[in-house]
Amino acid sequence: MREVTARDLDSLAIGAAILGTGGGGDPFIGKVMAQQAMEEEGPVLLMDPDELDDGALVLPTAMMGAPTVMVEKVPEGMETVRALRAEERRLGRKADATSPIECGGVNSQIPFVAAARTRLPVVDGDGMGRAFPELQMETFHVYGVPGTPAVVADERGAVVTIETEDNFQLEWIARGVTIRMGGHAMLVDYPMSGAEFKRTAIRGTVSMGIRIGEAVEGAHKLGVHPVQAVCSATQDTIYGRGIPLFEGKVVDVERRTREGFAVGHALLQGLGADEGSTLDVRFQNENLVAIRDGKPIASVPDLICLLDSERATAVTTERLRYGQRITAIGIPTPEIMRSKEALKVWGPAAFGYDDLAFHPLEQRFATYYRINGVPAEKEKYLEPSPKP
Repeated sequence: MREVTARDLDSLAIGAAILGTGGGGDPFIGKVMAQQAMEEEGPVLLMDPDELDDGALVLPTAMMGAPTVMVEKVPEGMETVRALRAEERRLGRKADATSPIECGGVNSQIPFVAAARTRLPVVDGDGMGRAFPELQMETFHVYGVPGTPAVVADERGAVVTIETEDNFQLEWIARGVTIRMGGHAMLVDYPMSGAEFKRTAIRGTVSMGIRIGEAVEGAHKLGVHPVQAVCSATQDTIYGRGIPLFEGKVVDVERRTREGFAVGHALLQGLGADEGSTLDVRFQNENLVAIRDGKPIASVPDLICLLDSERATAVTTERLRYGQRITAIGIPTPEIMRSKEALKVWGPAAFGYDDLAFHPLEQRFATYYRINGVPAEKEKYLEPSPKP
């Protein structure tokens, strides 16, 4: 276990915004809430999944809904506590830990609010390994953990317990409840044992988010370009090193709201080494596909992150504007996110790209990864094979 400080949460906010792949919501309000809770209640412990007893009860906590609504309808601060206590009553036992359901964006911070207020540790892992828009898009779901009973709570004291036949129905009902609660609410779902968490979670994502943020903050002092610092920060993790994909200027943004999601694309015109080329990044809240000169070069579930070219801070889909200088990077996902079962949930076809097969970044850019290395379980992608 390690103690997480308010300073760590500053770094986590930077790193989690990058891991949000364009979505996930600005972590700022969540960070302020967590820092206030820790100032009032004391520090929070971050524990490795292997430190969990198999019989421990883990209750993941999160914000559900439109993160942009939080700017105008600020949470009251105790919603996660009410939701967690209601879940404990429903299950008839006390929680032993909480965790994120996603490590990208605002939901990297919400578990620290709950943990500080309830004196629980946060487990270093989550179910998305990035940000995704729907509740069934979890390794917890992929590998057989029921999402319910789940609890949704708002800032006015309303608490709704949901039990469903499957996790798709959980997403549909919880989304409707959240809309009635004003567009965002706090959530407890996927209650599970320590053994289930260890089997299904993507490990080390909270500490990786902190590491990425620290790399961005310390890059100039070390004489390293911040974009390269971000790519290096994931090197010794189950993800592997990030890769710069494209540097350019935003020349077109199309963005519309469809079925509650921000859907559209951003077109980048190449600069420097990429002059003469274009990159089309398509998104549904999060960046889904990157197409260079008509050819896909990255897709979900691998992370496509758009960074400010000078500072390497995240540029989210709602903040994309004409003229911005952007560097797109890719970060490979861990193998737990690439199984046949997982790709059914969040591969390109799950977002309507039926004609686009998923090819890992390590396969698309094998030369880069032969030079920089990959985690042992990914060496198979570097073997000679036909180009995707």
